[in-house]
Amino acid sequence: MKIAMVGSGYVGLVSGACFADFGHDVVCIDKDQGKIDRLHAGIMPIYEPGLEALVDNNVKAGRLAFTTSLAEGIRGADAIFIAVGTPSRRGDGHADLTFVRAVAREVGENLANDAVVVTKSTVPVGTGDEVERIIRDTGTDHRFAVVSNPEFLREGAAIGDFKRPDRIVIGAEDDFGREVMREVYRPLFLNESPILFTSRRTSELIKYAANAFLATKITFINEMADLCEKVGANVQDVSRGIGMDNRIGSKFLHAGPGYGGSCFPKDTLALLKTAEDYDSPTRIVEAVVKVNDSRKRAMGRKVVDALGGADAARGKKAALLGLTFKPNTDDMRDSPAIAVAQTLMDAGVAVAAYDPEGMEQARPLLPEVTMCDSPYAAIEGADVVVIVTEWDAFRALDLKRVKELANAPVLVDLRNIY
Repeated sequence: MKIAMVGSGYVGLVSGACFADFGHDVVCIDKDQGKIDRLHAGIMPIYEPGLEALVDNNVKAGRLAFTTSLAEGIRGADAIFIAVGTPSRRGDGHADLTFVRAVAREVGENLANDAVVVTKSTVPVGTGDEVERIIRDTGTDHRFAVVSNPEFLREGAAIGDFKRPDRIVIGAEDDFGREVMREVYRPLFLNESPILFTSRRTSELIKYAANAFLATKITFINEMADLCEKVGANVQDVSRGIGMDNRIGSKFLHAGPGYGGSCFPKDTLALLKTAEDYDSPTRIVEAVVKVNDSRKRAMGRKVVDALGGADAARGKKAALLGLTFKPNTDDMRDSPAIAVAQTLMDAGVAVAAYDPEGMEQARPLLPEVTMCDSPYAAIEGADVVVIVTEWDAFRALDLKRVKELANAPVLVDLRNIY
């Protein structure tokens, strides 16, 4: 099959490369000429383990191509995936569908054959109906169906998640859409990956509900961590003890400085706004968002306390190890490190930092932080060392060397890796 992937960011590029690896002919489309030029040169716009080799192999095999022309890219495509960004809209927190609507309109105006249009972007309930209306209003004569197919990729493990998914959710309203999507995912179905067919609106809500539930698990164990500190219990043992219950499960029960990234903060806010619009408030999710927002700065205050309190901390130095919101990515969006660093600088603490992949993205967000070329360079002269992101590179630090380099033997481990 020929597949067009509109949007060559995180979701679009990973999905397109994986579809090509299954044997489909894939064209990734993006308006950013610089990004397309870099992809033609083999330079990835994001860091994701294994992605560069996957893209290179499929480009060489002739199954993966890149273009800035949507009209050219979708010509002859059986399935056209919309994988553009849906950031939180400034002012009210709703998902901003500007790019989705623009793509839908351009697809309708340039559709040259029957095709299924697939919303891969995370979109509010009812977006598929709007995409269908926009395409129909362009006056296209070709048969089309609009399908919802949300992604469930974890940054840092996206290729494995795509090729070995827990489930594939497809929201379709007609047989044409369902049959094309069966063919798209036939390679995975042969590997016994479960495919769940639902209505389009159900599929759209599944994505938001899944992310909100995972955010709730993270926030719950973070609050248990605070309680453990007060009562003298071990949160890691608490996590293991409840995670061994099959009804609960062990994933997303790792205490830390709060969730961040491109999905959970944005999607929980969008779900809240959707619930408000339909007069069905989601109080638990409201609490999760509030607790997570306050937790990030609270972690910064915890570091200030480790420096002896607000008065004693002023003029001292903190070394932050890890800046990205999680390991194995260069994504700084809503990273807890931003709030931690800002809280420290507000308290008059000088901040030095090291991250294996995220410093280029972090520099414009944290211009006052000194970026170092190794963890030990950041630690030198520090009055406190703070582990913010649990990169493997930080799990076996030479603690004797750390003690020699630092001004004081104080380690604040926000990820419980020691």
